[in-house]
Amino acid sequence: MPELPASVRVALWVTHAWSGGTTLTHAIDRALPDVDHTEGLVEQVRVWRDLGEAALLVALPGPGDLHGLPRCGPVATDAAVEAGEAVFVAGLGGMLVPQVSTFGSEGARGLRIDWAEHDADPVPPHRIEALEPSQLERHLRGHLLSAIDELDRIGGTPWADDLSRDLLDDRLGADWALPDAMPERARKVIGLAGTVAVAAEVGLGASGAVTAAHDEQRAAALRRLARSCEQTLADATNAACAQLAGWVPIR
Repeated sequence: MPELPASVRVALWVTHAWSGGTTLTHAIDRALPDVDHTEGLVEQVRVWRDLGEAALLVALPGPGDLHGLPRCGPVATDAAVEAGEAVFVAGLGGMLVPQVSTFGSEGARGLRIDWAEHDADPVPPHRIEALEPSQLERHLRGHLLSAIDELDRIGGTPWADDLSRDLLDDRLGADWALPDAMPERARKVIGLAGTVAVAAEVGLGASGAVTAAHDEQRAAALRRLARSCEQTLADATNAACAQLAGWVPIR
């Protein structure tokens, strides 16, 4: 089953732990149940917490799009874009970028994530506090309707197979294990954004258009939709973390 990005899960669960909702060890276990070994994560988030940080935030950058990424040097930027994700703290500044790999022998592979620390500038809290889940949902649904209209004009089969159609009906998002204390509106937006992003990626993996030219148009439309979903997913996660941390009231 496809999952939310590791950094999204870690941001939500670590912030939940920092707010007193659970232990850090349990939070990491819940955030990364599919990972056999992590390196560099627990130690750094403990340091950040000891220094007074209350929310772990997330960015999901892409090539040519650094939406939500704190200002940082070129090495850190390139690492985050290559990974497609990162977690960071707003007060002190600082960022962790995951690198996924496998280990073990053939037939007994384990999954590990090494989290590399990078310097990053602090982020003004008001930028995070201003994120409103209801506005994010309206914005995302507008993008989704526009994408559907565009795909209809292009023709063919936008979602290509049964899996992507299943993803679009929100069933997958309902199964993601997120902290119970999360505000419901943010949970809904995260589920929608994550589900549609996965559906768009699945659609990109199979041709569903009538001609080669239409196929490229269809792929471009799906890429735009996926990128919009990733931006919304990061923003909705940060809105939820701001609420879990007590920066803004839970709505």
